[in-house]
Amino acid sequence: METYLVGGAVRDRLLGLPVREQDWVVVGATPQAMTDLGYRQVGRDFPVFLHPDSAEEYALARTERKAGRGHRGFEVHSDPSVTLEEDLRRRDLTVNAIAETTDGELIDPYGGQADLEARVLRHVSEAFVEDPLRVLRVARFAAYLHHLGFEVAPDTLALMQSLSDSGELETLSAERLWSETARALDTQHPGVFLDVLDQCGAGARLFPEWREAHNAREKLARTAAARAGAELRFAALCSGLDTTAVDTLCQRLNAPRRFRELAGLWAALESDLAAPGRLDTSSRLQVLERSDAFRRPERFQQLLTLLNLLHPEADAEFWHQALARCRSVDVAAIAASGISGREVGARLRAEREKLLD
Repeated sequence: METYLVGGAVRDRLLGLPVREQDWVVVGATPQAMTDLGYRQVGRDFPVFLHPDSAEEYALARTERKAGRGHRGFEVHSDPSVTLEEDLRRRDLTVNAIAETTDGELIDPYGGQADLEARVLRHVSEAFVEDPLRVLRVARFAAYLHHLGFEVAPDTLALMQSLSDSGELETLSAERLWSETARALDTQHPGVFLDVLDQCGAGARLFPEWREAHNAREKLARTAAARAGAELRFAALCSGLDTTAVDTLCQRLNAPRRFRELAGLWAALESDLAAPGRLDTSSRLQVLERSDAFRRPERFQQLLTLLNLLHPEADAEFWHQALARCRSVDVAAIAASGISGREVGARLRAEREKLLD
């Protein structure tokens, strides 16, 4: 039984990047041998185990054979006879197919170190086209490593084009789409993710809305340069879309609620937030009400952060002051004045409008 460090941890260490997590492959072991050593099995489709102390993932060496459509359409073979080279061959990119022994020796049967030096993202084998998720993974790695000068190899890009044309992308689950997209948004150059998908024909199939959104990628770049969080970056990409398009996109991605809500509000309110001077007092109050600024000021602050980043010429301070003035209205005093519930709401709104004039 031999254990090797594999994948991103080896790649990033060789590039001088921070290692976020470590994955291991075990050769010559059985599931029973792993559980006897105290590892806890978590993989259903293939044997993956958690280390009893570190909780890092240890996967038994395996091979795969395409047996159906989509990302899950594989038959997995794992037993002690599977070699390290066979396991590495099933991986997506050569730079992710380097292993390291516990003594620090590198095992690189597919030229990953040479491609690291050349700053090239290249597929390991023709089996690359068996998994449509690899189109998104390569685009994400291109975004992640763009600042180091990495580019996708032309022959790999051609295989990605074949996958895009095959219809296999449509088999990817919303959860997979969102996972790769969210991780790409968190890179230094998230726009590269979309550029690579466009180059291989996947962008039009997976994210047609973002191809139509005016200046959306420029706005994404601004939020990334400011190191804004993923929620703000996603909302920036939805600039110029109507709320129906945002809903459609978020449903396709199964985006988390906080992403969906902020993107929808930004799409609906961006133009009004950017030009409060053209709004009457009632419309100004509607912006505050629609954004739920009174109950959720922290989310309203996210909108104003976007406003500062994407419309630096706009008067974000106006909205800070508008919210503060409206919140100064004594709601309890109005409610205690003896008027009915509906009248309380009308009075409260009237008082707030006065302060926004």
